[in-house]
Amino acid sequence: MSPAEKLIEKFKKIRTLPHIVTRLVQLVNDEESTLQDFEEVIRMDPALVARLLTLVNSSYFGLTRKVDSISRAVALLGMKNLHNIAVTDAIQGMLGSHSSALEFSPERLWLHSAASGICCKMIAERIFSINGDDAYLCGILHDIGLIVEMQAEQEKFLQLIEQLVPGGPSITELEEEIFETDHSKIGYTLAKEWRIPDAIAEAIRDHHAINGESTPQSPTGILQMSEYIIQQLNYPAVKEDLPLNLTPSLAAHIHENVEEYKVLAEDLPEELENTQKMYGG
Repeated sequence: MSPAEKLIEKFKKIRTLPHIVTRLVQLVNDEESTLQDFEEVIRMDPALVARLLTLVNSSYFGLTRKVDSISRAVALLGMKNLHNIAVTDAIQGMLGSHSSALEFSPERLWLHSAASGICCKMIAERIFSINGDDAYLCGILHDIGLIVEMQAEQEKFLQLIEQLVPGGPSITELEEEIFETDHSKIGYTLAKEWRIPDAIAEAIRDHHAINGESTPQSPTGILQMSEYIIQQLNYPAVKEDLPLNLTPSLAAHIHENVEEYKVLAEDLPEELENTQKMYGG
């Protein structure tokens, strides 16, 4: 068993992804699944039902008539969107416990993850005119390895946070030293276990890999650019003042489309605020 797998096994004894989320993943990946299948699974979670109805009746959709049935909400939101809402709900639940450590804030990590998911979706849809559901999933899940470390080995995790300083070793270098793995590898391992599509799992694995040359439109490229943008907007995962670099091709792409990215960055805080309201943040 690899160090990542050992941490995940320990994590599972404390927290696990709700069964409903794994079932929705299976349905998303099953070409024969129907909206009725989704509806039957969602009905088992009253809190998720409430969240879905809140979302579909929000100003985001601008509907003239109130939606009060699960079947109608499911039809309007679509399968992947439903799955992503369930995953987001689960991530927030995992970060629901407050840490007493001054150096680390679960709320900050949640805000960072939500901002990354939203930014990824905005980049996919606004810049590349592609469906943003998969990109959103990349963003909301990319740091789930940090949640595993925090829950499974809190003392070591806080030791890691304390050693993170500007100009010092990177977070992945410190993780390798302390855990013999890093949060990217842990996240990749979990994503594969949950049957998340390969491109998303690989983006999670490679979101700190700046020695490669990801194309801007790839899931990895979108995630890395999102990380750069939200760092500039001061939504750090664990600590402020930790610089983030981009590969030359991604930096060139942002420079070539700088006006579009400026507008995106200006709109992101409002989008994030709407998401926080929906999830009670």
